[in-house]
Amino acid sequence: MSDNIRKEILKKLKRVVVKVGSGVIASDPGASPLDRGLNMGRIKSLAGRIKKIVGQGYEVVLVSSGAIMAGRQRLKLIQTYLSIPDKQACAAVGQSFLMHTYEKAFEARGLKVAQILLGNDDLENRKRYLNAKHTIDALLQHRVIPIINENDSVTVDEIKIGDNDTLSATVACLSGAQLLIILSDVEGLFTRDPARAHDKSGLPPKLIPLVERISPEVESLAGHSKNPLAIGGMHTKVLAAKKTMSSGIPTLVISGLRGKALEDVFKGKEVGTLFWSGHRKIKDRKHWIAHTLKPAGDITIDAGAGKALLERGKSLLPAGVMRADGDFKFGSAVRIINANSKEIGRGLVNYSAADLEKIKGMKTAAIRKIMGNDFYVEVIHRDDLVIL
Repeated sequence: MSDNIRKEILKKLKRVVVKVGSGVIASDPGASPLDRGLNMGRIKSLAGRIKKIVGQGYEVVLVSSGAIMAGRQRLKLIQTYLSIPDKQACAAVGQSFLMHTYEKAFEARGLKVAQILLGNDDLENRKRYLNAKHTIDALLQHRVIPIINENDSVTVDEIKIGDNDTLSATVACLSGAQLLIILSDVEGLFTRDPARAHDKSGLPPKLIPLVERISPEVESLAGHSKNPLAIGGMHTKVLAAKKTMSSGIPTLVISGLRGKALEDVFKGKEVGTLFWSGHRKIKDRKHWIAHTLKPAGDITIDAGAGKALLERGKSLLPAGVMRADGDFKFGSAVRIINANSKEIGRGLVNYSAADLEKIKGMKTAAIRKIMGNDFYVEVIHRDDLVIL
C-alpha cells in the first residue's frame, strides 16, 4: 500500500524540499566537539544526488543544518556548553564555511546555489513571508538551488524558529512543494527506539513505512534524540510532518547516511517512513496562522462555543469566552482551549487580553455599554480561525 502511495506522489511531484540534519553531514558524530566538523565527502555525494534529481526535472530546495557545528570546529571551542554569544559567533563563522563548501560541491556538478537565512520575524510577518516565497520561486526559475538555514547568528531561544525540521516544514508550505524529505541519522520511525536491541517481548524494533495520522501514540514513539548534534531528533520530525500534512504535503523521513536512500525515493521504492494522510490542504493563510505564528496567549471557551466552532463553523463571540490568559494584543495569534482544557484551534484575535477580560461572557448589548460603539462583534472571525 505504501509503495503505491509513493508512486502516486511522484506522479504529481514538481518541487521537493530536502532537509539535511547536522548528523548527516558531520565528519564524525562520535568525536569530541573540536574534532567534529563537516564531512566533505558526504556533502559532495549529496550534491551529486541532488544533481540527478534536478536532471529528472524536479525543483529542489535544500534546508541545511550544520553552521554551528562547523563554526565550533573552526573557532576551536571545545567546552561542552556554549553561551548564546558563542553559539552566535559559531553560526556566523560556520554559515559562511558551510555555504562555501556547498558552493564548491554544487559548482563542480554544474549547479548554482544561493543562501537564504530566515528568522521567526521573517515568517510571522505576512509580507516578509510572501517575499521569501517569491525569492525561492525566482531562484528556482533560474535553476539555482536555494540553501536555507535559520539566521542563528542573530537569534536567541526566545525568538528562534526552534529547529530545522520545523523550518523545513515551513519552507515546504511557503514554497508550495509537493514533498518534504528529511535526511536523518536514522532510517525513519520505528515501533520503538532502535538504539535498544530488544524490549521485554524480545522482538527487534520494526520500521513503520506509513503513518496516516499523527496521534499521541505516534508522537510518543518518536521520543527525543540522544544525538548530541541534533536538536529534537525524531520528535521534531514527527511534529514537522504534522504541519506539512495539514497543508496537503507528504513528508518522508529517510536515512541520510545511506547514500542510495535518496535515489530510491525517486524510484518509488519503500524506504524510510512516509507521513501522509491524503487529506486536502487548508488554505495557505490559515496554515500560516496555525503553524507559523507563535501563540501569544490562550482563550478558554465554554462548551456551547466549542460546539458552535466545531460543528457549525461559527466565529468566536465574547459570550462564549470563559477566560483570557497571556498578554496578547489586537491581531495576535492565540490558542483556543475548550472546556476540557484541550486546544481545538488557533486564530487572530480582535481584542487585547485586558479588553477581553472585561467583556468575556457578555452579549452584544452589554458590551456596547462598556465599549461604546467601537467594538468587534467577534473575538475571532471565522476567516481568521483554524480548527486543529
